[in-house]
Amino acid sequence: QVQLVESGGGLVQAGGSLRLSCAASGLAFSTSAMGWFRQAPGKEREFVAGITSSGSNVVYTNSVKGRFTISRDNAKNTVYLQMNSLKPEDTAVYYCARKFFGGGYDEAHRYNAWGQGTQVTVSS
Repeated sequence: QVQLVESGGGLVQAGGSLRLSCAASGLAFSTSAMGWFRQAPGKEREFVAGITSSGSNVVYTNSVKGRFTISRDNAKNTVYLQMNSLKPEDTAVYYCARKFFGGGYDEAHRYNAWGQGTQVTVSS
């Protein structure tokens, strides 16, 4: 049984920061690439960031480059998403996911386990 639990979402003013956490259990976390996705109301799920199993390589969608940082602590079975300079368009439910299928990080079908999501709301 794989379980991913996100936390850290909330309401923040534009320009502010939040740090999301994703605690993993029931999987070989240290050998699993991970990713963050988000979904706004009425929108399709969007890739945000991905990270290799060791944390040696990361990838971001263009809209968050320079503002968001994905990281992981394998000793704690946790993935993080540090979000700075937040904008109203960042408002969405954020999900962490385990990458299972090989290939690029930006396609949701390459992931086979998902958390319940955490709401991030950025006010103007």
